[in-house]
Amino acid sequence: MRDPDFHRIRRLPPYVFAEVNDMKAKARAAGRDVIDLGMGNPDGATPQHIVDKLTETVKNPKTHRYSASRGIPGLRRALANYYGRRFGVKLDPETEICTTLGSKEGLANLAQAITAPGDTILVPNPSYPIHAFGFIIAGAAIRHIPIGPGVDLIREIAHATQHSVPPPTAVVLNFPANPTAQVCDLDFYKEAVAFARRHEIWLLSDIAYAEIYFGEPPPSILQVEGAFDVAVEFSSLSKTYSMPGWRIGFAAGNRHLIKALTRIKSYLDYGAFTPVQVAATAALNGPQDCVDDIRARYKRRRDVLVEGLNAAGWPLPSPDATMFAWAPLPPAFRDLGSLGFAKLLLREANVAVAPGLGFGEHGDGFVRLALVENEHRLRQAVRNVKAFLQRHDNRVPEEVAS
Repeated sequence: MRDPDFHRIRRLPPYVFAEVNDMKAKARAAGRDVIDLGMGNPDGATPQHIVDKLTETVKNPKTHRYSASRGIPGLRRALANYYGRRFGVKLDPETEICTTLGSKEGLANLAQAITAPGDTILVPNPSYPIHAFGFIIAGAAIRHIPIGPGVDLIREIAHATQHSVPPPTAVVLNFPANPTAQVCDLDFYKEAVAFARRHEIWLLSDIAYAEIYFGEPPPSILQVEGAFDVAVEFSSLSKTYSMPGWRIGFAAGNRHLIKALTRIKSYLDYGAFTPVQVAATAALNGPQDCVDDIRARYKRRRDVLVEGLNAAGWPLPSPDATMFAWAPLPPAFRDLGSLGFAKLLLREANVAVAPGLGFGEHGDGFVRLALVENEHRLRQAVRNVKAFLQRHDNRVPEEVAS
C-alpha cells in the first residue's frame, strides 16, 4: 500500500530541524565532539527537594492510580499562590486554573477546544512552532504577524485584524519570546487587552520563560484590568525549576477558556502522574533560592557566549531574558540562509544551532543558540566558531556558495 496522504499531516511542513539533527547524529556516531546549542533542553538537575518529594510520594501505592486531568487541588492552589506573590494577581483555583502536561500540550489542546475549521488565528513570526501548528492541526487558517526589534506589534495585530476574513478568533502572544528573547512591558499588555476587548478576540499568552530574566522581572498579562475577560496564560515548570522531562505546566485566566480546556483534556488524559504533581506543588510552595541559582547560571552562560562571539567577530545582541540568544547570521553568510549556515557551522565547527527558518520565514536571517552547555563547553564553542570565521576570513566557501 502506498503511503496514505492524511489531510492534517499534509498541512504540516517538513521539519526544518530534521536535517541538522540528522547531521548531528551522524557526526557523533563518527566520534566528533559536537557542542549542541540547538535544542532548548535544560541540562541542570532538578533541585533536590523536588526530587525528594517525588520519591517520597511515589512510595505510597495510593498515588499510583489515575490522577486528576485538571490537576490535583493542592497544585492548583499552589499555582494560585504563585500568581499572588509574583504578579499580585488573584486566581480561583477551581475555575481559573488548569494543570497541563507542559505548556505545549495545553496550547495544543486549547486550540482543539476553541477552533473551528477555517477560523483565523494571528500568530507572531518567528515563534515557537506549537503556537502556529497547534492551530493548524485544529484546522485553523494562520495569519503570521512579523515580530522583532522596531516592529509595532499592536499596529501589526490591528492591520491583520482589519484585513482578515473571517475576523480573527485569537492572537498568540509570547513574552519573553522563544526564539527571539524579546520582552515586553505592562503597557504593551494594556494595549493588547484593550484591543482584544474592543474586537472580541481571545489573547493566548505564553510566559514559559517568565522566571529566566536578567533585568526587570517580566509581567503577566493577567495583571491588566479587564484581562480576565479575554486572556488565558500558559506556563511551565520546565525552565523555572529545570524540570523539562517532568512535563508539568498550567493554564490560568479566563474561566470560559479554562473550562473549555478542562473539558477537552477530560477526554484525552488523566493528568500528570500524581507524584509529579505533588513534587510540582513542593516546587512552587518551597524555597525559591533554587530559581535564583538557575537564573544566575543562565546569566553566566549568556555572558560567556555573547561576549565571546562578539569578540570572535560574530556580533549578536545580549538577551534580556530566556535561555536563548537570537543571533543574526554573520554578514558574509547571509545568502546561505539559516539552514545552510547551521549545516556549515556543524560540519566545520562542530557547533549545532537551531536554524531560524524553523520558527517561521521571518526567522531565516537568524539562528537560535540555546544556553544548555556549561561555561567550559561554551568557551570551546566560541573558540570553534572563531577558528571557523578566521579560516574563511568571513567568506563563504566557494563550494557552498556555488
